[in-house]
Amino acid sequence: QVQLVESGGGLVQAGGSLRLSCAASGRTLDNYVMGWFRQAPGKEREFVGGINRSGANTRYSDSVKGRFTISRDNAKNMVYLQMNSLKPEDTAVYSCAASNGLVVATEWYPYVYWGQGTQVTVSS
Repeated sequence: QVQLVESGGGLVQAGGSLRLSCAASGRTLDNYVMGWFRQAPGKEREFVGGINRSGANTRYSDSVKGRFTISRDNAKNMVYLQMNSLKPEDTAVYSCAASNGLVVATEWYPYVYWGQGTQVTVSS
């Protein structure tokens, strides 16, 4: 079992930045591909980005590419999502998730462990 806890969400003006953190416990994170997803009210859960086990490869949705950066520190059992140039449409609950797979998946179902999420609100 892996327990994931996100932090770092909040209210920010458009154009601002936030850094989300995902802390893991229970097992070492280097056994897992990690992903970030978001869900806005009335919308389906959306893949934001992911990072492979070593941290060497990342993958992003087109909507955040160039603005968001995912990183991980396996020694600290942490994953991060740096969000720059935030837009009102980035407003959502952001969740981190862990997958047993070998590559970053954009679908939600390969991810077996999920955090509770942290709210990000971007004002215009």
